[in-house]
Amino acid sequence: MTTLWSFLLVLSGLIFFHELGHFTVARLFGIRVLKFSIGFGPRLWGIIKNGTDYCISAIPLGGFVKMLGELPDEEVPKEERHLSFSHRPVYQRALVVAAGPFANFLLAQVIFFFILLIYGNPILLPEIGSVKPQSPAAMAGLQKGDVFLSVDGHEVKSWEDVSRAIKASKGKEISLSIKRGKKVFEVRVRPQFSTLKNIFGEEVKVPLIGVTASGNIKVEKVNPFKAFFMSFERTWELTKLTWEGFIKIFERVVPLSTLGGPIMIAQMAGQQAQQGLLNLFYFMAVLSINLGILNLLPIPVLDGGHLFFFAIEAIKGSPLTQKQMQLAQQIGLFILGSLMLLVFYNDIARLLGLIPSMPTP
Repeated sequence: MTTLWSFLLVLSGLIFFHELGHFTVARLFGIRVLKFSIGFGPRLWGIIKNGTDYCISAIPLGGFVKMLGELPDEEVPKEERHLSFSHRPVYQRALVVAAGPFANFLLAQVIFFFILLIYGNPILLPEIGSVKPQSPAAMAGLQKGDVFLSVDGHEVKSWEDVSRAIKASKGKEISLSIKRGKKVFEVRVRPQFSTLKNIFGEEVKVPLIGVTASGNIKVEKVNPFKAFFMSFERTWELTKLTWEGFIKIFERVVPLSTLGGPIMIAQMAGQQAQQGLLNLFYFMAVLSINLGILNLLPIPVLDGGHLFFFAIEAIKGSPLTQKQMQLAQQIGLFILGSLMLLVFYNDIARLLGLIPSMPTP
């Protein structure tokens, strides 16, 4: 039951905010919205208000907003064309379409904002947990329990600060201010380049001194102003990382077997819910960013495909012909269908143990 309700909460929440983005901007421009549906297929329940059917449909794997004049070949009475999507300037249509992915990025930031405001900002302390024998740190006399105070005169407050400063040294000798008990002293260390695997499994050479973190964490309370900027920064960092991940998939650095669909999302949502609502909402924010980027890919049928067509229209001064649009839609459906088959295959193969288990979020 935990897996089921957490899956429905995450998926319906992401779909709702995505479609709410389309809906809100369409209404701001005075475009008539005929239907706002969470899910596809037969209508299960809903209400009709101000000419819009707000409903829940049978298949909860998506959603849509249907606007008047949305289809290229749709006949719109002359007296209603001022309410029609297709009769609006290209920039308005583009903003309506872009509002869906934008809403997903905004949702991620809102979630991060409230997590930071309510729970605070967890900081991994710059405390040494272990020292590798014969490493630069061992040769300099560093020990377990030592705390970094500064690197090359720059104060460090977290293990991330220390790691970033050591990598920035590019292998040059650095000065470390260390606290051991009540004693504070300075040491000089020359990092050595070591080959490691990054988050995408690529081998990279980075300068290291041979220490690991103790794992001790301090939770920093933040005010609303700081939480806003930190949530924006976190959303931007995860967006860049996710986009890089998409590129690595096309470059075949990240295997296609790592992709997952509804089954994997349900399993991961269930796992995060069991660890607490904080984990579940963090997972929801990460997934929302993924959904936003996926929808911006220039694939016909997706929002990014529509934006690509609008860009062509803006450049050439006229929209694509109906035949060209139909061909593009068929290509988009083929790509999307192939992707759905792949992720469903991966999900089932994981359940059967044919490929490695799902990645830990």
